[in-house]
Amino acid sequence: MKKTLILFVVALVFSSVASAQIKEDFVSLSSNQWGKEYPKANSEGYVRNQVYAPQACRVEFQINGKVFPMSKDAEGYWTGTSTEPFDEGNHYYAIIIDGVEVPDPNSRFLYGSGAERTQIELPAHDQDKYALRDVPHGQIRELYIKSSVTGEHRHIFVYTPPMYDKDLKKRYPVLYLQHGYTENETGWSRQGRCGFIMDNLIADGKCVPFIIVMENGETSHPFTMEERKNGSMNRQAFQKFPEILIKDVIPYIESNFRTYTDSRHRALAGLSMGGMQTRQISLAHPELFSQIGLFSGGTISEKDLQENPEFLKHNRLTFISYGSREVENPRWTAPEEVVRKVKELGLNAYYYESPLTAHEWQTWRRSLYEFAQLLFRK
Repeated sequence: MKKTLILFVVALVFSSVASAQIKEDFVSLSSNQWGKEYPKANSEGYVRNQVYAPQACRVEFQINGKVFPMSKDAEGYWTGTSTEPFDEGNHYYAIIIDGVEVPDPNSRFLYGSGAERTQIELPAHDQDKYALRDVPHGQIRELYIKSSVTGEHRHIFVYTPPMYDKDLKKRYPVLYLQHGYTENETGWSRQGRCGFIMDNLIADGKCVPFIIVMENGETSHPFTMEERKNGSMNRQAFQKFPEILIKDVIPYIESNFRTYTDSRHRALAGLSMGGMQTRQISLAHPELFSQIGLFSGGTISEKDLQENPEFLKHNRLTFISYGSREVENPRWTAPEEVVRKVKELGLNAYYYESPLTAHEWQTWRRSLYEFAQLLFRK
């Protein structure tokens, strides 16, 4: 009993010291439901949450798989503060009530990491790049097309620049922009804020106006749990998506939108799995895309150029990016060095590293912001 009491006191002291070191400048987040005070974050990246669950026995909250305890007051409100800070930008999170993970009713929902989830948006020093500003806005159009490859309907989002409907004779270049594994075609417009990024870049005169097409990089095949475990989902995505993109998506876009139809005005990019798909497709079909972007999704190497000489002939821009926390991991081949070597072989390659971010949306927002400024330049 005495030992237990001593341990409790020691834990309480350490908890108090840790709390005292956290700045109490918490503010409500832009990702909260309208009028909701919580979740909050402070200037250091710590998150504080509160939820009403008077009959619960235990409540926690989870951010990016990390779980933090919450304590209950007399009125039934549970409150807790993360014991570590998080990077700027968007993160998935949930409330765990008596062992069951549930969305937080105080925060907005979106699809990510394989399910409909709640999100938190931590303030960022460069959030003006993807913020809703008082500038002309384009449109994110939602449409469905029937695939000749799979027979299923494909769900597509298309960003058109602010001036698209004003000059009906003007044509535009196109960027086909892909999401990552366990994400979907909604990711770039919602978590990625691609519409606001483009609106702001165009308003600031920093990029050529272009159309963005966002398609689901996987198929709707009903996978079993065993198939999910052994990677069949990923194999299906790599087997079917290139054919869907080339036979269905590109022809539809070029027939229904005012686009240029040559490779000089066609680009392909993606994050994580989407970056790997971009690499796969552009090496196999170098004549289709003159400009590519791989965001946390591999590189184009010396060996790739040696084995695919047509890629070097057709490619006008190769953009490689990672978060700085990603490349700190020794399992990654140093991408900056790979880019340096292929530049020596004549490839117009760029490398960008997002400061103090990992394999997450803030890395990819910044990547798109930098990549877009290089695209379709004369």
